[in-house]
Amino acid sequence: MTRARLVFPALRARNGVFSHERAKIKAALAAGVGGFIVFGGRPEAVKALAYAVGRQADRGLLFGSDLERGPGQQFRGLTELPPPAALGYVDDPYATYMAGTITATEALGSAGVCWAFAPVCDLDLEAGNPIVQTRSFGPDAVRVGAHAERWIAGCQEHGVMACAKHYPGHGRATTDSHEGLPVIKASGIELRLTDVAPFGTAVQAGVGSVMSAFVAYPGWDDSGVAAAFSKPILGYLRDPLGFKGLIVTDAFIMGGATAAQSEGPASVAAVTAGCDALLYPTDWQAVIRALDAVPDARAEEAIARVDAAAFHWCRSETGTVNPQFYLDHQQVADELADRAVHLLRGDKPRLAGPLSVDIVDDDVGGPYAIASRGVFGRALRAEHGARSRIVAVYAEPRSWKGRGDLGERSLAQLERLTPSAELVVLFGHPRLVAQVPGDMPVVCAWHGQALMQRAAARWVL
Repeated sequence: MTRARLVFPALRARNGVFSHERAKIKAALAAGVGGFIVFGGRPEAVKALAYAVGRQADRGLLFGSDLERGPGQQFRGLTELPPPAALGYVDDPYATYMAGTITATEALGSAGVCWAFAPVCDLDLEAGNPIVQTRSFGPDAVRVGAHAERWIAGCQEHGVMACAKHYPGHGRATTDSHEGLPVIKASGIELRLTDVAPFGTAVQAGVGSVMSAFVAYPGWDDSGVAAAFSKPILGYLRDPLGFKGLIVTDAFIMGGATAAQSEGPASVAAVTAGCDALLYPTDWQAVIRALDAVPDARAEEAIARVDAAAFHWCRSETGTVNPQFYLDHQQVADELADRAVHLLRGDKPRLAGPLSVDIVDDDVGGPYAIASRGVFGRALRAEHGARSRIVAVYAEPRSWKGRGDLGERSLAQLERLTPSAELVVLFGHPRLVAQVPGDMPVVCAWHGQALMQRAAARWVL
């Protein structure tokens, strides 16, 4: 049995397709990898890729993707869903179940993806956290666990393996694990009673996989290593929580993965500590070679779990999605988004048309593209210099952004724009309202994705 089965390289679409990845795919299949994590692409291209790769391999392959905000988060034309924080605000268990259902139905049927890296089970506990924020269902462990359970049920009942992340909880961190190794100083007892609770609920719900965090918890494991390398922390997930499924690392491109040692030794440490799958290594071939250092018994156990997951969740034929379902799914998504948009401050203003929109974009820069910021203005048919002015503030949790609040540039723009504005629309975490100067009304629309921009425009109109 090849230890390459524990390795999951990344495939990133270019212009909607993956033709530029052919050499990597061929080499990875020849080496015997366990599958891939996929970013972007047209659904038909992703599905064709998953089918072709599955035909070439002599085993089941796991195709996974980050789908916290629905299949439309990654794949063009599929349904976007509100972020988890918006679902937590709506607090409708059936709606959260439908979010998991829509995600799985379209991911599998339209894109051939059988592994969703969701739901986030972290608690939204730290105002300065730069990376969790609206990705969490909220601050309350019981409520987060309840929503995670419903999302998992909707997802897995419709053929896609869910993944509870980021065990044992990323919510207290004040730095981004993409940039380095966050250290959470809470005691082990506090962590097990609070932060771990939603993961316990996910395990009881039968979640197929759990993602470990590249975060250190010295109050639990005084060695100071990240959870992905910690035998006591990962061991707690197995016993007493009783998890029997697949433990996967977070992406190895993250700074927290290699803060203490290079990728090869770090991969060996992760598997030796109890991880079964290694996600998104930058040099996947070198990682495969390094895995020879993993003890045989531990390697065989991990390979068996990868194979079991692939056997259970992989489909050579994934079927198709009835076109009517897309219309139904979009209606559900729009209704959820409408329920989530709400006033944070003041009373709803009476706006006299025509309207103008000024944009404060706190998410400029970074390695990955952001959603179009023009959807909101177009939906309002906004005109530059019109009579009633709205300020739209975009502030999402983004990899390598490095902060959870508004930056100096954005604050300076707000100081200049808000005195003449009649409404501020916040496409970000509701706590950021405290940074909006003045006393004009502020409405929360949670995230800058097109779905929430359209919902905010409907609220205004």
